[in-house]
Amino acid sequence: MAIIAPSMLSSNFLNLEQDIQMVNNSDADWFHLDVMDGRFVPNITFGMPIIAAMKKSAKKPFDVHLMIVEPEKYFEAFAKAGADILTVHYEVSPHLHRNLQVIKSLGMKAGVAINPATPVSLLEDVLCDIDLVCVMSVNPGFGGQKFIDQTTHKLMVLKRMINDRGASTLIEVDGGVTLENAATIIKDGADVLVAGNTVFSAANPADAIKSLKEF
Repeated sequence: MAIIAPSMLSSNFLNLEQDIQMVNNSDADWFHLDVMDGRFVPNITFGMPIIAAMKKSAKKPFDVHLMIVEPEKYFEAFAKAGADILTVHYEVSPHLHRNLQVIKSLGMKAGVAINPATPVSLLEDVLCDIDLVCVMSVNPGFGGQKFIDQTTHKLMVLKRMINDRGASTLIEVDGGVTLENAATIIKDGADVLVAGNTVFSAANPADAIKSLKEF
């Protein structure tokens, strides 16, 4: 059974408290929080103050996905804001191993995200140090995009790498996850599904989460 992490980027920011309570009371496992800086990706979202405010009401772990340049400058601030899992992008982390160690030293689990054009083989030497690999199945920056089909092959390759090393790394898929493709994504190796529009555009978001959880 997959971990379901609703992406709060797709929530109603005018009624954020209401959406937080919906996730609290649903079958969801985590909150997925996308932090974008307008530099690494062409969008700007929210940062530490919003996350800290959300933490006061949220009852489930915060899966914080940093889509920003120089993420290492802010690890401590995100830890203080309430991040439980902190994910950085491979593409902006020339000292990835060091970043993973610092994140863990601050009491968080360490994740690495890879863009659609980044091969999973580049994670080979640090795979056993990673708690979670976030495989981007759309180009990062905006919600509501269509799932990139090539992602399924990457999931299978990554799962094989993890199993071959006896690692406990989780595979997370972020982007274009729907009720129609969720079963296939899980079959191909995903442990965590990030779902934004599929949840928050549904007539009943809690029912959408329940349906995802049943795959």
